[in-house]
Amino acid sequence: MTAPFTAGLIQMAPAKTKAASLAKAATLIHEAAACGANVVCLPELFTTPYFCRTQDHAAFDLAEPIPGPTTQAMAKAARDNDVTVIAPLFERRGPGLYHNSLAVIGPEGEMTGIYRKMHIPHDPGFEEKFYFTPGDLGFRAFPTPNGTIGALICWDQWFPEAARATALLGAIMLFYPTAIGWHPSEKAEFGETQRDAWMTVQRSHAITNGLYVAAVNRVGVEGKGKAYAGSLEFWGSSFVADPMGRIIAQAPVDAETILTADIDPALAEQTRRHWPFLRDRRVDAYDGLTELWGE
Repeated sequence: MTAPFTAGLIQMAPAKTKAASLAKAATLIHEAAACGANVVCLPELFTTPYFCRTQDHAAFDLAEPIPGPTTQAMAKAARDNDVTVIAPLFERRGPGLYHNSLAVIGPEGEMTGIYRKMHIPHDPGFEEKFYFTPGDLGFRAFPTPNGTIGALICWDQWFPEAARATALLGAIMLFYPTAIGWHPSEKAEFGETQRDAWMTVQRSHAITNGLYVAAVNRVGVEGKGKAYAGSLEFWGSSFVADPMGRIIAQAPVDAETILTADIDPALAEQTRRHWPFLRDRRVDAYDGLTELWGE
């Protein structure tokens, strides 16, 4: 069992250029490390505006390979601050083939692994199927000096199967880099209900799998007067839930924030002993879960 460590969540908005966003992220990683963070996670697609608000072929020019500028810059930040960094990016895998991905980079700047988003949404303001091929690497867990962690991306957070599969790979903490917010026309009627549902489902993943969960969202309004139309107000609210679903740290809805939380792997072990959900799974009876819809 690994020793306790500190998770750092960077709730931020992108800068005006990708280079400026990378520099901003490096500064925030340094500040998180100064606050004691050992593992630092950035929001989904943090180097650019959330271009998926509309369908625009020009946005494909924002993609980059792995390794590439984002992973190189974040490897330096990881190495300079002796931290593990979870760095989401728009991956260009090949001509016409793109993924919504993240790289896990170790404290010596080494590439620990990548994850490609498995569940791809397609809704007004979230036109991701236009841009992203579904992930082909499956669910993954990554070894770090502070223990094994899992990392999924945004829309994945609504699927209990994804959290369970990652937990079964040995993760003691699950990070969800995220870009989620309100349509202005819906905020008054549905806003708090949507945000509460988002928090509740992730807290349930923490409970049913006996692990820590961190949701790392962006913040601010994007769309007005920018290159890609269709306004969204990202609701921030990044948070960490412990293995019993208690929220132990939370950021505001409307401000860039460095959020830190103390993570104790022993609590995950203790919780799983008292709530042995993994022990009592009926794997012999789950065949129907591989069907889209049962009869």
